[in-house]
Amino acid sequence: MKLSEIKNHLQQLETIAFQLPNGELVPNHFHVTEVGKITKHFIDCGGTVRKEEVVNFQLWNANDYDHRLHPEKLMHIIELSEKTLGIEDLEIEVEYQADTIGKFGLDFDGTNFVLTTKQTDCLAKDNCGIPTEKPKLQFSDIPTGNSCEPGSGCC
Repeated sequence: MKLSEIKNHLQQLETIAFQLPNGELVPNHFHVTEVGKITKHFIDCGGTVRKEEVVNFQLWNANDYDHRLHPEKLMHIIELSEKTLGIEDLEIEVEYQADTIGKFGLDFDGTNFVLTTKQTDCLAKDNCGIPTEKPKLQFSDIPTGNSCEPGSGCC
């Protein structure tokens, strides 16, 4: 989800809820302790220099049960961050700590903001020696009978 999308959703909501990938909700007394821009400048395993930027939201639970973040307050924090930090309309990454800090993508199901799992991947599969998958053949595609000649594909 991009920053413009969360802003559009916030304008339609009366309350904010974040749902974890396992279906549980982040406790409703959470705080958004950071909104920022993270830049990752790196070299992949194939030697290509890359740069990625995301907007980062950090969710945190406190023992502050009397306060709840309202959509207009989060909108204010986002707008202040855009103005002060020069944040563009980037993808959002959410940090949330259960046992350790997890990084999540963000989606919206019409009611809740949904934290989505993220996966690592090799960005240079063609350059770093990762073998390509062998094609899968159906037995029905293999010629039968006496056509077992060199180059026929039957051996």
